[in-house]
Amino acid sequence: MQKIFPFVLFLIISTFIQGQKIEPLKPLPTKSQLDWAELEFYLFVHFGPNTFTNLEWGHGTEKAEIFNPEKLDCRQWCRIAKECGAKGVIITAKHHDGFCLFPSKFSNHTVAQSKWKDGKGDVLRDLRNACNEYELKMGLYLSPWDGNHPKYGTNEYNKVFVDMMNEVIENYGPLFEFWWDGANGEGPSGKKQVYDFALFERTIREVSPSTIVFSDIGPDVRWVGNESGIAGDPNWNLLDTAGFERGALAPSTDTLNHGNKYGKNWIQGECDVSIRPGWFYHKEENEKVKTSEQLFRLYLKSVGRGANLLLNVPPDDNGLFTMYDSTSLIGLKKLVDENFKTSLLDYNSTVSVSNKADVAMLTDKNLLTYVSLDKRFTQDYIQVKFKKPTSINCIVLQEPIQMGQRVSSFSIEIENADGSILEIKKHTIGRKRIITFPAKTASVIKIKVTDAKATPLVSTVDVFKIDDSLIEQD
Repeated sequence: MQKIFPFVLFLIISTFIQGQKIEPLKPLPTKSQLDWAELEFYLFVHFGPNTFTNLEWGHGTEKAEIFNPEKLDCRQWCRIAKECGAKGVIITAKHHDGFCLFPSKFSNHTVAQSKWKDGKGDVLRDLRNACNEYELKMGLYLSPWDGNHPKYGTNEYNKVFVDMMNEVIENYGPLFEFWWDGANGEGPSGKKQVYDFALFERTIREVSPSTIVFSDIGPDVRWVGNESGIAGDPNWNLLDTAGFERGALAPSTDTLNHGNKYGKNWIQGECDVSIRPGWFYHKEENEKVKTSEQLFRLYLKSVGRGANLLLNVPPDDNGLFTMYDSTSLIGLKKLVDENFKTSLLDYNSTVSVSNKADVAMLTDKNLLTYVSLDKRFTQDYIQVKFKKPTSINCIVLQEPIQMGQRVSSFSIEIENADGSILEIKKHTIGRKRIITFPAKTASVIKIKVTDAKATPLVSTVDVFKIDDSLIEQD
């Protein structure tokens, strides 16, 4: 109760702004979903037998002894994760081949049967310790598909999978996110499994209620319909799931990319993408690692569109992040820090709201405070007036999503020093919206909400001048 009470109290207080009662617009995020959204960026780690066989999807017939990362160092992973600004690490505890990176009591295809550390090793334990040391969150990918387990394809396997979930949660928790891939293929018997996801969900909720669960239909976080790291525009945090299932019967990729404007469930988007062409390490891809600049542009199109960024960085067959990957990661942090270091609102400007709202709520860096544009939002606007013409090419807006996602569309009018006006029209805001455009020498900026599902609320406005070479057409 100590963690929940301040949030609930503030939520009650914050519904009374400017003498006006603002009702939350359902559906609303849970406290766990709000905490998850604050993470913004974390790493994915694909690691296992595929690292040694040069495959992307293993068959389950690979011998366990092939797994032997002689220089494995999870502290190196976490040190680099921390240095690049990531807030956590999600690892493939079991991929589709069924090999477990932990000594599971419910499988005979694990690190305990490998050569690594004479069968005494435990990758998840090493990672748990390293995450604790570097103050990072830890999450797990546990594939329901198992190409090795003899019970896969039978009703008994669902119990095996539940036992494994309980095992990893008990031994390696707390876990901030649990990842379910929708893939479903044949096992050793040649049969596919009928997954009991209702049972899986009940299990997670009972044993780890604060853990966020990912799949293409949630229940907490959804796949954005591509593996390119790009959220939709618009991007609604809402999704209708009735009548859909995970995998082949999921909503269309277009729906997953954009969400549903009037969706009945709060299910935010997560953008998964690999730093390399493949998800597992392949030596021939060392020269194909995405550059820091490419990663920065993905940041703009994921976090900058109200989603979280899950960036895959696969260790090599020694069990280490390579210099190619780590160089790009550290460069990403440098670009984010440098380009968002200096707010152009910190000096040389005056911020105001046409309805005389308290503008301090727009610049206090607190997502729990906000201004209301009232029901006359088509007339109201937020204005930034510069004391002298200032070059800008980036505007950041945020909604207080604890009050629901409200804004359907907005416009930005930029008055140039010569008196000409550039109008930029955009869709949703959500938790964070980063709008980039070719640099303009601005005297005045007016931000107007042009359509909303309820009284529009804005919690943050900020203006930057970022490196022109990083700008793409948004």
